[in-house]
Amino acid sequence: MALETEVKSYLACWMQLGTKVWLQKGQTWFQVQNVLENTRYSPEFEACWAQVREASSGDCYLEGTTVTLQELLSDTWDIIDCARCNMPVALPKAGIPASDCPCQGLSNWPNTEIPCPRAPVNSQDHLKALQHRLSIPRMREG
Repeated sequence: MALETEVKSYLACWMQLGTKVWLQKGQTWFQVQNVLENTRYSPEFEACWAQVREASSGDCYLEGTTVTLQELLSDTWDIIDCARCNMPVALPKAGIPASDCPCQGLSNWPNTEIPCPRAPVNSQDHLKALQHRLSIPRMREG
């Protein structure tokens, strides 16, 4: 099952590349200019995510895909990395994928000359985790 945090990160990564999110069965769309703000998602992206999570929004899906974001939150889908571009992509747990990776519709992706889209990173938490790993005594081989 794709966790809500995975689906949110999936959405955020693709929106960083300019991909739209369609709401109400394709009648309206969101396109967020700034997905990240320092160590968290931007208020603009959070508003988009809240709209996607509302039942009144109807079926919501990422441009270039056919699977709704609501379906991704069910227990029949996983979010994995695309073999072509390393971006997150939805894959059914059983059966044949319903759609291809959205990267096929982007003429400028994958682009190894720019940083890859990502989820927000809290530098302090990351440094604390590194510090903790370094403080654990290693077992000697031999």
